[in-house]
Amino acid sequence: MLIANEGFNIQTAQKAIEAGEADAVSWGKKFISNPDLPQRLFANAELNKFNPETFYGYGQPDPKVGYTDYPALAA
Repeated sequence: MLIANEGFNIQTAQKAIEAGEADAVSWGKKFISNPDLPQRLFANAELNKFNPETFYGYGQPDPKVGYTDYPALAA
């Protein structure tokens, strides 16, 4: 099984899977800043931009910054 990552959008992910270039696509950093990523992809909604400086709490006074403060898609 080959799982592709990095730089995909919903259309390019589908094309890679359909072409047999990947069995699945993972979203890593996009999931950090978009905990509702599946809903955003299916709705073709704008994605929150991620901030790598807050990943994993490194150097942050509050280790939750960057994980819990990204806005959810409006209902």
